[in-house]
Amino acid sequence: MEQLNYLLFAWINATPASPEWLIDLATFIARDLIAIIPLLIIGLWFWGQQQQLNSQREVVAKATIALLFAMSASAAIGMLLPHERPFAVDVGYTFLAHAPNSSFPSNHGTAIFTFALAFLFWHRTWSGLLLLAVAVAIAWSRVFLGVHWPLDMVGGFLVGLVGCLFAQLLWNLFGEAIARQLTRLYHFLFAFPIRKGWVKE
Repeated sequence: MEQLNYLLFAWINATPASPEWLIDLATFIARDLIAIIPLLIIGLWFWGQQQQLNSQREVVAKATIALLFAMSASAAIGMLLPHERPFAVDVGYTFLAHAPNSSFPSNHGTAIFTFALAFLFWHRTWSGLLLLAVAVAIAWSRVFLGVHWPLDMVGGFLVGLVGCLFAQLLWNLFGEAIARQLTRLYHFLFAFPIRKGWVKE
């Protein structure tokens, strides 16, 4: 597997001869595109058509549960099975500053793949596929810029899949109670903006 990791990395990783515009684009994708997660969570919870709000908020709740599980699992794997990043072992070229912490699985990859899979499973096929395309772009960019191995992204995808499975099992058992508590908390914390009509009830 390590041989495959090195081979794929050498094929994807940028070099000093790579176009500057491509490195700039990859830097934006690698560093900033992950913001789509909080933006969609906030947007789908606070706004939308009244008849779709309950289903939107269920997606948000399940995706958040999946993210919490997946990110916790990713952190645990990183501590228990540390794996050095390419630049830490003097492999390839690096175009993005990063701490030399454990690379497997990728936290960015775990987060975006979990979110994309959540939308694929629980929202709309088109939105899930669109987010999967974003996830693949983020995965490519972080390997291209030299801060991750390709298999770090595969690991993130698999952890995200397990996170979604956990969220669905938890929702099957306690979904109604979770939804009720979240609604009560939301109405308590956002009573003023709800009254003003700034956000949906």
